[in-house]
Amino acid sequence: MSSELTFVQAGDTLAHEYEKMAERSFGHTVGDITHLHGHADIRVAVRSGKVIAGGLGLLLPQYFGGAPVPSALLAAGSVAPEERGNHLAARMVHERLRPLRERGAVISSISTLSNGYARHLGWQAPVAVYAHAVHTDDLKRSFDAGDFRIETGSGPEALDLQQDLARHWNGPVQRPAWWEDWKTAKNSLTTYSFHRPGAPISGWLSITTSRRERHGTDLTVHDFWAHDHECAAAMLAFLGRYNSRADTVHFRRGALPPTPLLLHNLHRYQVTTRAWHPWMLRILDPRGAVRLRGWPHDLDLELLIEIGEAAPRTTHRRYLLRICAGAADLTPARDEGQVTLTNGQFAAWYAGGLRSPEAARLSGIRARSDASLAAFIRVTANEEPWLPDHF
Repeated sequence: MSSELTFVQAGDTLAHEYEKMAERSFGHTVGDITHLHGHADIRVAVRSGKVIAGGLGLLLPQYFGGAPVPSALLAAGSVAPEERGNHLAARMVHERLRPLRERGAVISSISTLSNGYARHLGWQAPVAVYAHAVHTDDLKRSFDAGDFRIETGSGPEALDLQQDLARHWNGPVQRPAWWEDWKTAKNSLTTYSFHRPGAPISGWLSITTSRRERHGTDLTVHDFWAHDHECAAAMLAFLGRYNSRADTVHFRRGALPPTPLLLHNLHRYQVTTRAWHPWMLRILDPRGAVRLRGWPHDLDLELLIEIGEAAPRTTHRRYLLRICAGAADLTPARDEGQVTLTNGQFAAWYAGGLRSPEAARLSGIRARSDASLAAFIRVTANEEPWLPDHF
């Protein structure tokens, strides 16, 4: 039997072997390998007939600037413990991205504990990601439910609302029709919809509950989508009603949008916040990513930029960035850039993760003038980065 290493798309048999290998690698079962078999591109590395590495890839759009940008979402990447240390993970990433790029992906997102390794491969974290825990008594005391009606379950109307709200952030996935069924089955989610009398749905949330060992319930929020402040307040007030069973509401990492809802409204600001490994973004095709992204319609900008790593200098690519009437493009240029940044810094900028010129300077971006840097940062600052979707 050949000992040559090959990379192939996994059918049923190889996917099953990959699932068993991933369980050894992660130390727990990875159910998504089975659950996403009909939706994901599964690639594996095989040597001597044995699966030694693999990963899932989903080709789905992510919203940036209000537009859906084709993205390669990578998940469940693993290498057999006995094969680690041979740079197989990097080769596996290349093989996983290749078919998704051929199908149109211009960006890629991952969530990983190995942030340094992911940065080495070209990804960067646009924003810190947090999980929050709040006492239910504090929510009950601080928020008013108003006249909102609450119904169990969700339907097409809820998905339409979620997609409409997702467009206002940089990063959310344009969820396909199968997404909610997959997540609900995977996490045993219960969904609640909120609307005013006679009005369409204006918010929904999904939660999980589990019985505590001695008394009460653990309550975790997975989705939190609100059209406005009043609906968000009603949703938080609803969670406060669990105070007789759950003393704390846990918002899963990234579940709560990055707004000052709790900061500006809690009677006592006693929130436990925990930092998690962040989602990371890589620009696979800078010209395609810029062309397909949404841009402010009132902008008219031309700016020379250079993208590359700090050394060697010859790796830098020079472009003219043009933005006008909501459209943009990058064209190759010869002149020295007015703004110079690395591939990772370009990804953070693309996602709106650099909120001010000073933040950009401290992250290492160089510019010929304060005005050039301010103009460059401003063009992606309309929407904030937020990826509430887990894959």
